[in-house]
Amino acid sequence: MELVSTYICKTSDIGVHSNMFGGAYASQICDTPRMVTISISEMLFKKPIKVGNIIKVYAKVLNFGNTSVTLYMELRKHNVYTGEQETSTSTEIKFVRIDDEGNALPISERVKTRYNDRIVKFGKGLLSMEEKLEADEKTKPTNTIQ
Repeated sequence: MELVSTYICKTSDIGVHSNMFGGAYASQICDTPRMVTISISEMLFKKPIKVGNIIKVYAKVLNFGNTSVTLYMELRKHNVYTGEQETSTSTEIKFVRIDDEGNALPISERVKTRYNDRIVKFGKGLLSMEEKLEADEKTKPTNTIQ
């Protein structure tokens, strides 16, 4: 699972029972550039989120289609004092890549190959800048003078 977004729950996200409203959960999961949500499997609401809670959104690619990608996603409540995280919500979601007119566009083979290559090499498809620098250091040839 990879961290894809961080969000702080605001008063405007709260429903009648003082918990984050389900629609606010969905907006965090469905927020993607140049893609639209085509389907969401059941959303399991396991733990409530309150105002001020930090939410971390994690995702894992399950499948690439011709124009779509299916992800398993979790919203986790993050405790800044302990660093611990509790899964609040989980779901499978399918996105379709679109152009400016809303027409489906193919996801390039280059994107799929690059993602799969990174999974093999690093254990995840995306790297933070710090992880990229560490990976570059490990693969840099060492000069040994004898």
